[in-house]
Amino acid sequence: MFNLLPKDTAFFDMFEALAEHVTNVAKHLSELASLFPEIKGISQRIHDEEHAADDLTHQALDRLDRTFITPFDREDIHELVGGLDNIIDEIDVLAKRFSLYHINHMEPLFQKQTQVLVAAASTLNDAVQRLRKSYRLSDLSPKLIEIHRLENEGDDNHEAAVSWLFEGHVDALEVIKWMDLFGRVEKAIDKCEDVGNTLERITLKNG
Repeated sequence: MFNLLPKDTAFFDMFEALAEHVTNVAKHLSELASLFPEIKGISQRIHDEEHAADDLTHQALDRLDRTFITPFDREDIHELVGGLDNIIDEIDVLAKRFSLYHINHMEPLFQKQTQVLVAAASTLNDAVQRLRKSYRLSDLSPKLIEIHRLENEGDDNHEAAVSWLFEGHVDALEVIKWMDLFGRVEKAIDKCEDVGNTLERITLKNG
């Protein structure tokens, strides 16, 4: 069976560019965690990526509104673009919290969780790159399974972090701050899995 993709590659260019931004901001966040407290320049790089991704998202949605024939369902394009942008937004908000909360140290468990996020973002990027060439689920499945595994690892790390915060030796204000930070990095990992689910649905409908 031949898989005939549209000649117009503009949407795929945008999907892939957004996925690259996802990987970049995840890597910047992990760098922020490893180099803390020297974070000012890194936070700015994350914000710059977020701004560029917003512009790209607007371009994609504008093109979606103006294009009669699209690579696959409009609703799925909208969800894929929005899902990728949401991951970037979540990481940008998270990075800003370090200054807003006057964080004065880095927790090793948080640093570990950012590494899981990088792995999830990079794997998602690989899956998005494959979409241009094939709508077959079997071609994307190894990447989607790995994203799911990483999401489970992120859940385990988050539970360990929450347990540690409530052991009783952490100041109450610090508990509040770190609960939010840990929660946001876990949410970013969850959003990677959400986009993976969107890719799975696209392949099932179009493969």
